[in-house]
Amino acid sequence: MSETQTFTAFDGHDRVAGGTVEDVADALCSYAGASPVLIFDDATGRQIELDLRHGAPNAVVEYRARTASPAATPPRQGRGRPKLGVVAREVTLLPRHWDWLATQPGGASAAIRRLVEEARRNGEGPDRARRTQEAAYRVMSALAGDLPNFEEASRALFAGDHARLEALASDWPGDIRTFVLRLAAPT
Repeated sequence: MSETQTFTAFDGHDRVAGGTVEDVADALCSYAGASPVLIFDDATGRQIELDLRHGAPNAVVEYRARTASPAATPPRQGRGRPKLGVVAREVTLLPRHWDWLATQPGGASAAIRRLVEEARRNGEGPDRARRTQEAAYRVMSALAGDLPNFEEASRALFAGDHARLEALASDWPGDIRTFVLRLAAPT
């Protein structure tokens, strides 16, 4: 089940819009701020651009076209083994690794797939925590880089010390503090 992608827009230290890309585009089309607005992807903390010169619907269409993943190639019809989305790549291992893989049930490819899936399952928590920290840091750098305690707050973020981060960000403007702490919240 995929979650809805959300975005947040800031004008200086003030949050001016949030929600789906459509919500943000609609809000920004009627917004009359004086300074450039920064729009962040809530999941990654990366800044995005919306070209609002031709209205919100066109901005959304252009954004989706620009960020869409490339279309999959149609399946080949005819003889031979069907293409199942498998991509052949080169793997360099030591001879002892190849020897061990040769003894595994299902062969080397099946053993490598099992190892990768196990590593993905075991690393999901740390990977999620790292992605959360990186998203919060991207936003912090853009919005709070010149605010008091930024460097110490960054250290607290990457140390996983949420209480210290919250204390250090207490003097930041409310919208920035709230957004950064939400992104940095332990999952």
